Parts: sequence; C-alpha cells; structure tokens
Amino acid sequence: MNQTDKNNPDKANRSDAEWQKNLTAEQYQVMRQHGTEPAFTGKYHNCKDTGTYVCAGCGQPLFSSKSKFDSGTGWPSYFQPLTQNAIGTTEDNKLGMQRVEVHCKHCDAHLGHVFPDGPQPTGLRYCINSVSLDLVQDEDKQE
Repeated sequence: MNQTDKNNPDKANRSDAEWQKNLTAEQYQVMRQHGTEPAFTGKYHNCKDTGTYVCAGCGQPLFSSKSKFDSGTGWPSYFQPLTQNAIGTTEDNKLGMQRVEVHCKHCDAHLGHVFPDGPQPTGLRYCINSVSLDLVQDEDKQE
C-alpha cells in the first residue's frame, strides 16, 4: 500500500474488495480474516531498530520500539501501546481458548492478542503479527 492510501481519512471505510486490493494475501488473511502468521517468520519478531510501529492497513501509530521486548514467542511483543486510543480489544474464544484480540482502533485490522504475562510496568504482552505492522524508523537512524 502506498503512503497516500495510508493517509486517506476514508481508509477505515474500505470494502472487502478494496482491502484485498491494498493488502498482500498474507496481510489480508491476518488483518481482515483474523489469521496468524507462523511464529519466528515475521520481519519484526527479532527487529532491534528504533521507531514507531504503525498499522500496515491504515498507518495509525500503534507501538513504540521503546515498549518492544523479546518474549521468546516468535512474534513481536510490546508491553504497552503508544496510546490507549490506538488499539481496541475484543474477547476471542475461538480455538477453544479464552484470549483477548487486539485490533487497530482506526481501521479494525486484526493485529494479534494481549496476554497478562508481560514485563513491568504493565504486566502485559501485546503479541502482534509482523504483517500487521510497518516500522517508521526514527529519523536519526535512517540512512
């Protein structure tokens, strides 16, 4: 998706066909159909670059690299979102488990899940699919 699409105020009101056109097949499966990328395969699970992780569907800032930590789970993990207004949560009882789904509050894209086993100061682990994210690196780190 190009930057113009991400800055479009109507991005959250796209049709299913528009989402399919603007996302890769893997992004569509995860972000619109609530799928999960395989552990240890995503481009950000082991990323140490600094910056802001934004929604790959709409560009909404979601997480800071300052809250990222190595959870050992194979997915990028954060102990808190950038702001509470950036994400939403819903109860997810699929697959015979009780989980809390995390989604972008602006475009409703599925991001991953949040668990109560993270580090302090929050004790939370936001376990997020790499394909749901784009990293906007800090300016002083860009080449």
